[in-house]
Amino acid sequence: MPLVTTRYLVHEAARQGTGIGALNVLHLETAEALVRAAERAGQPVILQISQNCVSFHGGHLEPLTHAAAALAESATVGVSLHLDHAEDEALALAAVDLGYSSVMYDGATLPWDENIAATRRVVAHARTRDVFVEAELGEIGGKDGAHAPGVRTDPQEAKDFVASTGVDALAVAVGSSHAMTTRSAVLDLELIARLRDAVPVPLVLHGSSGVDDATMQAAIRAGIVKVNVSTHLNSAFTAAVREYLGANPAVVDSRKYMGPGREAMITEAARLLRLFALDLDESDAAAARTA
Repeated sequence: MPLVTTRYLVHEAARQGTGIGALNVLHLETAEALVRAAERAGQPVILQISQNCVSFHGGHLEPLTHAAAALAESATVGVSLHLDHAEDEALALAAVDLGYSSVMYDGATLPWDENIAATRRVVAHARTRDVFVEAELGEIGGKDGAHAPGVRTDPQEAKDFVASTGVDALAVAVGSSHAMTTRSAVLDLELIARLRDAVPVPLVLHGSSGVDDATMQAAIRAGIVKVNVSTHLNSAFTAAVREYLGANPAVVDSRKYMGPGREAMITEAARLLRLFALDLDESDAAAARTA
């Protein structure tokens, strides 16, 4: 089916009181896995390509974007493309021009006034193509050492930031941290509810890899709409590759070990998409993890 927009997917999830999974693409195999996972789950998905991913691919945004778009257009469920964590304003503008339906401009390390000014420039350009813009003010722990752990988004500051910039969604700091390999984050559910009441746009949770199933569903019920996941799914992929190579040390054909990695990511991503959609309760989730 044709690409859908992130605006549509996020607003539909908000209307239904559910979450929408925004899952990070690293390379073609992960893009394939995430689209297949969405089809298996019968749920839509937002495919995210980050600035770090673009850097890994030589600074070229177009090739992986076109590949992900082709996969999305062949899917039987709704798939959108999103530029994640663009600290480079020029990259965010380029993604708008390339046809992304949403971008996340991350000016969280800038002084308040500079963050607002830069975010407003991205929003102004995005408006010319009806592109959905996500931004951030409360720094989220663990992102390349730039975000201090323990920072929390202040509801009044969030309200002022949204009003000053015109963003369509807000990434908030409520207790999660990027790149966590254990699911031990403690989220401030009361703060999420206060933020939901304070701002007129959907809330985004980054660092969701560190959040367990029950807490994640509670956060969605409290007001989180867009749920970003990368590390947790990469861990599933890598564990399967390690297991295969451990059992087959002589293998040199990368398809042999990438296949199990891709399948492991499909299985876990499909489970998470159902979990975020509140289509999987805690007992179902436990059964799925051990199946």
